[in-house]
Amino acid sequence: MEGYGSGPAMVGERAGGGNPSRRLRGGRVHGIVRASVRLRMPMTPHPRFPHLFAPLDLGFCTLPNRVLMGSMHTGLEDRAADFPKLAAYFAERAAGGVGLMVTGGFAPNIEGWLKPFSGTLSWPWQVRRHRQVTRAVHEHGGRICLQILHAGRYAYHPLQVAPSKLKAPINPFTPRALTARGIERQIRAFVRSAQLAREAGYDGVEVMGSEGYLLNQFTVPRTNRRTDAWGGDAAQRMRFAVEIVRRIREACGPDFILIYRLSLLDLVDDGNAWDEVVMQARAVEAAGATIINSGIGWHEARVPTIATSVPRAAFAGVTARIRTEVRVPVVATNRINMPEVAEQVLAAGHADMVSMARPLLADPDWVNKARAGRVEAINTCIACNQACLDHVFQNRRASCLVNPRACHETELAHAPTTMPKRIAVVGAGPAGLACATVAAARGHRVTLFEAAEDIGGQFNLARRIPGKEEFAETLRYFRHRLAETGVEVRLNTRADADDLAGFDEVVIATGIVPRRVDFPGADHPKVCGYIDVLTKRVVPGRRVAIVGAGGIGFDVAEFLVHEGDSPSLDGARWRAEWGVDVGYTDRRGGLVPPRPEPPAREVWLLQRSPGKPGARLGKTTGWIHRATLKAKGVTMLGGVSYLGVSDAGFAIRTEAGEQVLPVDHVVICAGQEPHRPLAEALAGRGVPVHVVGGADVAAELDAKRAIDQASRLAARL
Repeated sequence: MEGYGSGPAMVGERAGGGNPSRRLRGGRVHGIVRASVRLRMPMTPHPRFPHLFAPLDLGFCTLPNRVLMGSMHTGLEDRAADFPKLAAYFAERAAGGVGLMVTGGFAPNIEGWLKPFSGTLSWPWQVRRHRQVTRAVHEHGGRICLQILHAGRYAYHPLQVAPSKLKAPINPFTPRALTARGIERQIRAFVRSAQLAREAGYDGVEVMGSEGYLLNQFTVPRTNRRTDAWGGDAAQRMRFAVEIVRRIREACGPDFILIYRLSLLDLVDDGNAWDEVVMQARAVEAAGATIINSGIGWHEARVPTIATSVPRAAFAGVTARIRTEVRVPVVATNRINMPEVAEQVLAAGHADMVSMARPLLADPDWVNKARAGRVEAINTCIACNQACLDHVFQNRRASCLVNPRACHETELAHAPTTMPKRIAVVGAGPAGLACATVAAARGHRVTLFEAAEDIGGQFNLARRIPGKEEFAETLRYFRHRLAETGVEVRLNTRADADDLAGFDEVVIATGIVPRRVDFPGADHPKVCGYIDVLTKRVVPGRRVAIVGAGGIGFDVAEFLVHEGDSPSLDGARWRAEWGVDVGYTDRRGGLVPPRPEPPAREVWLLQRSPGKPGARLGKTTGWIHRATLKAKGVTMLGGVSYLGVSDAGFAIRTEAGEQVLPVDHVVICAGQEPHRPLAEALAGRGVPVHVVGGADVAAELDAKRAIDQASRLAARL
């Protein structure tokens, strides 16, 4: 059976895609490699996800499904000694059923380094280390491409080069403008890297032409001010990228996957216009690209593209537009994290494949679970960025908040225990849930005590925040995992020392209690805690002051300025708020003036310490939270002294002087204290006691640390 319906047209066909008879498998049209993009189904279509699990015929090879594991730097690419760990990381995902994987970015030469001594494939002696990766993937029947990434002016070192001498706003270094001879050297470096990748056993390469890296810098007027043959009009600006694709195809032959990552939305001023994007897509197709992958946004763009507040598949519409302009398969990307989302994108004809990077950090068995119809068992990526991108930008190894084994597969093994024990875990927040399920999966008999009527702890509060709805997916996963691993769960049970006397090990994961504040009027009826607000035991009035501008303070501010459903659940509303135009109806780069919705309340966000509120938020997401609240008119003040609450309002002092904020409520988000009375009660009873999560350290709520700490404890019990 060949092809199947997808609305009015077959998914494998193109509107205006030319004569289907010219789509040759493994052949050439006018010297260009062509790939068949008709969907081919197995004899028995997948009952829930027929499009997701339809093979994709590329002419010289067939991918078993439509999942591309997108490129993401892990920090394991930079040292030869880490390649066994990198191989284990990819092997686990190949075994998990991914159709095609792409490595983190490797520079084609020293000038293209992301940072000094970062991952490079430019010399024959580097091939051997890469063979560890390709061999591990192929042993599991997988396919993998090496991403060739030249950082250009994003390189964090003084050797950086670019089309023009223009410093990036996110980089202290100023690049050297390439000469014509220098451009030729860069092209040869890309080709050499691709040839070495083939020698190393890679099934192909992905040429990184988006996200504001070197090739993207050449294609847009924002960063290409050249007046020679490599700058000027769109055809000359894209010449560098097209020549790289053409020469790689010539050097590596027709049976080598060549993915081009094309920037479909630059999301910066003076980016490409839509007709220029189409021109590039057609040109790289003609030059020999097998697949076109979507790139969304530059790193310097002031529009979030992958954070949890971005709606699922928010940018699939622009991939759908480019799909009608080319005949090679195209890939949709960004915030596609569950099988039903991927299936919807494919079934609607928006793409031929879906790219997922972080979702496969979160769950390496994502594909196999989806194929088996076990969607409830998927450990969903919540797009928090805390352990992946934040780590990478801090020069730390990447991992995953909900799966600390990611990139630590050789170190955090969950081997079956040879000595099963009776283990009590007290507290069913993130730390308790992680510890209980890992310990039970290893063969221990685990009882989980929770004083509340449901599991989740602070995650039950986090999922109420507009833009953090994904946190509910983690609780769904843990509910399934508790049942799957056989954990005995006792809800509405406040365990005491006597209840825990018969266990071999006790893990205290009882979390935190909010810190009390001490200023005049702290007991005034206007004053309430953040838990009361988020659980709606208290509904604040129209004017609210928040004491404490850490992560919880920002979350509460988001909660208060929104009313009704969050824009994160509605792509059109979200795009309007951030000024994203997938239709390119106004300006270059897919930008239009933002239209934020009016705030539900007037809010003041206050912190006692001097400096800018929110400075300690996540490296890659903090700016989003600050920008969101600024757009909602929230007043953010640092260096505040709290003089007291009265019927008149909240008296404060800043460097500008004293004032009374005319507020209806004051919400306290001033930190937390560990809650661990049981640990002290058990200390003299001879039972081994372990304290994890917020009960151990509560300086700032940190689910990443809590889950990692609890998982590592359970792995060694």
